[in-house]
Amino acid sequence: MQAFSLFLVLLSLLYAGLLIYYRKGWKSIPTENQSPSTAHINKTIISVIVPARNEEKNIGSLIQSLQLQTYPSNLFEVIVVDDYSTDQTAAIVKSFSNSNIHLISLKEYINEGAINSYKKKAIEIGVAQSKGTLIVTTDADCIVPTNWIKTIADFYEKKEPVLIVMPVVIKNKISFIEIFQSLDFMALQGITGAAVTKHIHSMCNGANLAYTKKVFIEINGFENIDHIASGDDMLLMHKVADLYPLQIAYLGTPDVIVQTNSVTSIKDFLNQRIRWASKANKYNDKSIFPVLLMVYLLNVSLLLLLCSGCIWNRSYTILQVNITSIQFLLIIILFKTIIELYFLYPVAVFFKRKSLLFFFPLMQPFHVIYTVVAGWLGVFGKYSWKEREVK
Repeated sequence: MQAFSLFLVLLSLLYAGLLIYYRKGWKSIPTENQSPSTAHINKTIISVIVPARNEEKNIGSLIQSLQLQTYPSNLFEVIVVDDYSTDQTAAIVKSFSNSNIHLISLKEYINEGAINSYKKKAIEIGVAQSKGTLIVTTDADCIVPTNWIKTIADFYEKKEPVLIVMPVVIKNKISFIEIFQSLDFMALQGITGAAVTKHIHSMCNGANLAYTKKVFIEINGFENIDHIASGDDMLLMHKVADLYPLQIAYLGTPDVIVQTNSVTSIKDFLNQRIRWASKANKYNDKSIFPVLLMVYLLNVSLLLLLCSGCIWNRSYTILQVNITSIQFLLIIILFKTIIELYFLYPVAVFFKRKSLLFFFPLMQPFHVIYTVVAGWLGVFGKYSWKEREVK
């Protein structure tokens, strides 16, 4: 038990050091000259690609937000790729008369059941049909701000990156699962911004991502990763990073924050996180795996300590102080909570979600359990995605 306690202390200290580093990385994100400039005349043609499957409740709102863009309509197009929808998704897209909004049907290119990754195929076909120099992807259940495309274009024309990572926030109501996932997702977004800025991990989210059409063609798109159901964002980013590690940028301004819907049940939340975790052993960027392993081991250790405390609650000495297993567990969780809040605070300020931090300490036990369960099932289990079961 003494060796285990020392191992847990070491893990906690390493975890704290990592979060302090991430906070510094987040604070170092450039904010100057990232707002859209009315004086700058844009020339970049942009193609926004939206894969959609049974999104009749959401696709109309997304297209309406795209209609409100301040970017000239003759310089951007919206390509919605319908993935075998059985509802009114396609009809809703067709109801918009804008000449720059296009609908592509995936069934015209691939038979259902012939592939494992429909979203990647949808994006690949969208890119092939696009006119833009810059490809921007988002999801059908998202809402984009009015200066979204303009800000992306300004940034691209000034910095000339080959791939741009941008922030995403979850819209949440006052329910346990929605607050929980909003906090969890906000932490992931903070790590993403810090990691990309520091060039230490290749992390992103396909709900708000941009890359040049040229680089997509150069890396042969999703070739060699198209057998994996998910990963249209990070796995693609890793391929880009192999060639252009220093030409990937993070655009961290409120003008490009994309809002996405939360899931509304614990089952759907776990299914989503299992899907995300399923890519962990597929990453080319090997710097991510040690971090994921450390976080997983920390949470597994906390869970084991809880079980030990509930069964035996033995006393032992740490640094010449006698404490029980439960007392030790509470000390570690308190330390973990404080260091996570230290990291999360500036991220919450950026996303205007400071009020959610009051719920953060209450979520700790659930976060430990979910991390262990989702991590395990992500490797050894299966999940469903868009009414399709994936192994």
